[in-house]
Amino acid sequence: MTRGRTLNFWAALALVPALVGCGSGVPAPSPLATQGVTDAMIAAGNGDEWLTYGGGYDEQRFSPLTQITDKNVGQLGLAWSADMDTARGQEATPLMHDGTLYVSTAWSMVKAYDAKTGALKWSFDPEVPRETLAHVCCDAVNRGVALYGNKVYVAALDGRLIAIDQKTGKQVWSTKAVPDQKNYAITGAPRIAKGKVLIGSAGAEYKARGSIAAFDAETGKELWRWHTVPGNPADGFENDAMERAAKTWAGKWWEVGGGGTVWDSITYDPASDMVYFGTGNAEPWNPDVMSRGDGDALYTSSIVALNASTGEYAWHFQETPEDRWDFDSDAQITLADLTIDGKPRRVVMHAPKNGFFYVLDARTGAFLSGKPFAMVNWAKGLDPKTGRPDILPEARYEKTGGVFIGLPGLYGAHTWHPMSFSPKTGLVYIPTNNTAMAYKAAENFEITDIGGQMGLDFGAVAMPADAKVRSDVKAATTGALMAWDPVAQKEVWRVDYPGPSNGGTLATAGNLVFQGTAGGEFRAYAADRGTPLWSFPVQTGIIAAPMTYAIDGEQYVAILAGWGGLWDIFSGVLASNSGPPRNISRLLVFKLGANGKLPPAPPMNAMVLDPPAFTGTAAQVAQGGNLFSRYCSGCHGDAAVAGAINPDLRHSGAIASADAIKSIVVDGALKHNGMVSFKSAVKPADAEAIRHYLIKRANEDKALEMAARK
Repeated sequence: MTRGRTLNFWAALALVPALVGCGSGVPAPSPLATQGVTDAMIAAGNGDEWLTYGGGYDEQRFSPLTQITDKNVGQLGLAWSADMDTARGQEATPLMHDGTLYVSTAWSMVKAYDAKTGALKWSFDPEVPRETLAHVCCDAVNRGVALYGNKVYVAALDGRLIAIDQKTGKQVWSTKAVPDQKNYAITGAPRIAKGKVLIGSAGAEYKARGSIAAFDAETGKELWRWHTVPGNPADGFENDAMERAAKTWAGKWWEVGGGGTVWDSITYDPASDMVYFGTGNAEPWNPDVMSRGDGDALYTSSIVALNASTGEYAWHFQETPEDRWDFDSDAQITLADLTIDGKPRRVVMHAPKNGFFYVLDARTGAFLSGKPFAMVNWAKGLDPKTGRPDILPEARYEKTGGVFIGLPGLYGAHTWHPMSFSPKTGLVYIPTNNTAMAYKAAENFEITDIGGQMGLDFGAVAMPADAKVRSDVKAATTGALMAWDPVAQKEVWRVDYPGPSNGGTLATAGNLVFQGTAGGEFRAYAADRGTPLWSFPVQTGIIAAPMTYAIDGEQYVAILAGWGGLWDIFSGVLASNSGPPRNISRLLVFKLGANGKLPPAPPMNAMVLDPPAFTGTAAQVAQGGNLFSRYCSGCHGDAAVAGAINPDLRHSGAIASADAIKSIVVDGALKHNGMVSFKSAVKPADAEAIRHYLIKRANEDKALEMAARK
């Protein structure tokens, strides 16, 4: 919408139905929002202000601002920047209201800046315990805040939902939003729906039962909660939907929670008062571990629609039945009005990790169309009537017993990195990955082994250390910015990148698409044809999405630079053994005619492999590899190849000493850095096996480096 010092005609028009109580689909403002950000302001759209994570209720990430266009974007320069006080992953989209830019950073910290000058107004630190990182999949990231009334809402990594005063940065209330703070975490941005704050949680690789909950925006009181998987049948079911879902599970899934976490996508439609959200993978990945067989395991890897006022089930669509590849459906859900077969349809558009682009009826969830937008080899295709995938036999790796190199892999054809939709071009702009991943059923993985609080419950080896497998995976892994026609279900244009995990996108009425790259550039392209028009070197990778706003007639574009999370975990395997540049966490703001400069870039993070000689046994390596995959890979990388944020243990001097590894892994010598003791799951003999595995891996890759130099 366009609210700054004054409202323009269109924003004022959008407010009228809500103020007079007409049935226009725009909700009447909650009594809680008599000042500050209101329901009607969010519904009006993302013009001068950017009031919610996706720019508006529809999550289109489209701005009607036109000062910056495909004709003058070359004049864009740095207006101001602000370095963050953490070097961990940065995934948030800033919000702007009343001249203040609000952004969350790693460890769930929140900062407020003068949106015009960059002056820091306040900073809030929820003081997340650093040991929380021991049961988080993918770094201490946070994707953003929510605004409503006079409050800022942030969901902290340790499972708290916190309300902060917009003006002072002081905490107003805090409530625990998860069942427990050992198996659950929160990395996503809250959403607002008529005085309610909506949030889910992460943890599908731990002992978690997924859910989404609504909290009163004024008091923090929980109003309703809807679980995504059924609980123990002996305890009864919360609703009919859970009873129906239980028939699609087998074994004792409730003993490990079942997964299906709502860790990112939440979309609210005020016209229907429905909330749509994506759900995570079933837990554990390997269905043989829980004897769940080939059942659908509802409502995992699905889109679910609920009545936002009551939390009652409306419909669901499962995109990946019997998911065993980590193809969760938590990618952004976008609402749009499209003309399909000559008729206007209100639709849900989704590009999840499994590689198919889906268009569903927003009212009923009926499948309208679906086509692959990336390389897919786990399914032959989708049923044209139901949208159900035809799964190929070789993709069921637990049945074949061999290695399945899946396309896409667990990193996904498109994951949380936001896409955008332009009503002007009719195209969706997707940060696309052609990724591969090797899957193999883990040997001797028993249910009694599941640690829950620390171990990743894969039940499958996500990336064997075999050099040939890793080479094949690397060769099959690329990235692209893709413009997709959702009506014709076809690619219109693309810009190829050498690696995956490039940043989220922003589309504007100035015929522009903005995107940051993992390679360290912030770029602008022509939205209609994909022509590159402008770029700015930011000295670090970007995975977050940009946003735009206007103050006093000037349009600004803002982006949070710095990367981490899942990209950091897999970057070494997927990109290069030497790793990417050092991470720099920084907020960057641009406008036409500005000429700001960044400080000199720090040196590249290139370390020499110089491991001690391998003296262990094959049995120790096998044991250590299994333990590393389960307890260490979440931070230190598959096959022990890490990125730039967490240490690459192949280079660590500690692996030369059994006592040093024991003091870190078992005794918690580095707990002040977030590396807490794993003594509840890893014994001294286990730590020694992990050490020999690391030495073996380091020597293998050292040999590859030496061979490459010849």
